[in-house]
This record gives sequence, C-alpha cells and structure tokens, in this order.
Amino acid sequence: MMYKSIVERFFDKSTTPTSLQIDNLLGKDAVSRLIKFESFLKNNYFIIRELKFPFGNNYGWGYKYTCKSKLLCYVFFEKGSFTVTITIGKSELKRLYQELDNMLPKTRDLWENRYPCGDGGWMHYRIENDSELLDVEKLICIKKKPKQK
Repeated sequence: MMYKSIVERFFDKSTTPTSLQIDNLLGKDAVSRLIKFESFLKNNYFIIRELKFPFGNNYGWGYKYTCKSKLLCYVFFEKGSFTVTITIGKSELKRLYQELDNMLPKTRDLWENRYPCGDGGWMHYRIENDSELLDVEKLICIKKKPKQK
C-alpha cells in the first residue's frame, strides 16, 4: 500500500498518485476545500502547481505552489483532509504579527509551535474547515502580496 504513519498519505515515492487517487484519499469535503484554495491562488497570483515528493520520506506526495520563483506553500494530501506547509520569513513577521490576533486560536497556536527557521519558521496547517482555510489564505497574502486586479 502507499500509506504509512498515523495520517494516511501517499508515501511511496516510486508511485506517483493520479488525480483520481488524490481525490479518493482526500474525500469530497477536502477536495471541495482544495478547489476553493486553488481558486484563491489562481485569482490572486500567477501560480505554478507541481506534483512533488519533497523533504525525504516524512511528508509524501503533494502540490508545490510557486509564484514566479517564490514558494507560496506545499499541500500534502491526507485521508479526509490536507495539510498546508508554509514558511514565514523574517521579512514577513511584521505583517504576520499585525494579523495574528485576528486569526483563529489554532493558527496562533501553530505559529507559536512552528518549526523554527531563523526568526520565522515552518507551519504545518491541517485544514479541517473553511475558517481554517481562510486563515491559510491570509498567511499566503502575508507571505506574498496578491496581484493587483
């Protein structure tokens, strides 16, 4: 099988998952949220989406989203959900701290318990509802300002 760990993901690097396999793992609600997330990205950024197996064997297959050469985030597929992995760097900290009090307690907790990298760090945000998705969208906007419409 292609899964391991407590969270079911696609962990077999030698087997690239198909769109149907990804949708089946995610389930209807998570697919709907991923579509919303991708619509947000497409409406606000010139994105490139690539199916990748990054970071060794601990994360599995996911989409890498970039705008020009800037990494926006990764999305890792899970049974019934997905996790967005995003880095917040030193140059984004001021904007983050201006918004953090207006975000969900889960978002604030994930930031406080982030994987540190310099003054910023990596957040791994498992999306389980639309409010959490909105907070991740805010984090993306903090990371890179949306294009002018």
